[in-house]
Amino acid sequence: MPAVRRYVPADADAWDALVERSRNGNLLHRRGYMDYHADRFVDCSLVVEQHGRIVAVFPADIRDKLVTSHGGLTYAGLISGQALRADATLAVFGQMADAYRALGAQRIVYKAVPHVFHAYPAEEDLYALQRMGARLTRRDLSSVIALQEPFQFTEPRRRAVRKAGRAGISLHVGTDPASFHALLSEVLRQHHVAPTHSLQELRLLQARFPRQIVLHEARREGVLLAGALIYDLGRVVHTQYLAAAEEGRRLDALSFLLAGLIGSTYADRRYFSFGISTEQAGAVLNSGLVTQKEYFGARGIVHDCYEWPL
Repeated sequence: MPAVRRYVPADADAWDALVERSRNGNLLHRRGYMDYHADRFVDCSLVVEQHGRIVAVFPADIRDKLVTSHGGLTYAGLISGQALRADATLAVFGQMADAYRALGAQRIVYKAVPHVFHAYPAEEDLYALQRMGARLTRRDLSSVIALQEPFQFTEPRRRAVRKAGRAGISLHVGTDPASFHALLSEVLRQHHVAPTHSLQELRLLQARFPRQIVLHEARREGVLLAGALIYDLGRVVHTQYLAAAEEGRRLDALSFLLAGLIGSTYADRRYFSFGISTEQAGAVLNSGLVTQKEYFGARGIVHDCYEWPL
């Protein structure tokens, strides 16, 4: 049977190798991504070993007797390889509970990886959570296009794309996120929020993952009109940030940019993810935001969060 122990920095390479071959892990679960903000969290991640080899990992932090998987990530949960099967997963969850009780933890907030991000079915953890007495406490609605299935933009969205195409807008891959980050910050400031990542953090992450974190820009005569920071997760691409300047909104530059990404740049992928459109811990749906995504043919999946008492 597998054995569970605390993660130590010497495990980093083996951790990343497991994520690379896992059924449900991606860029977010690489140590180079998780650890960019390590100063904000007390790491209490676990590794699962079987026959001397890591077969699963559990990204997590701890604060005030609460373990979260992981406080700095949109979703995490148990990231598992092909070798970890159902019976073993149940045993692992029992050992995880023991490990965290020994640290004084009283409960775990478990943010499961949504199924569209799975490379291969990997929901043994959801069954194990039910067996352990966990309960669903939060559900957010995200929007995704299934790129290999029939989908279509609405007619108003197609008109917007044609309008932008006539305006002389060109699409580029950005080389530095400074201008985009300034635009994003200005847009979000109107809603009294700020980007999750600072400019310095974006530069750091792009330097670590230049092929997976890519900035796409729409410009006219060199002026930035709209941008999309893409997380290229392989079979799935995710829009981490989207922003348009006032002139870009007038010209529908963001629609033009997204149409290019969906219909050309990433057309061979499985899914195109726009992210969640819910607020107040999932209790409120931002109807305007989700409608904009649905105009491109996106439809809903859920991001589920469980509370597991120890």
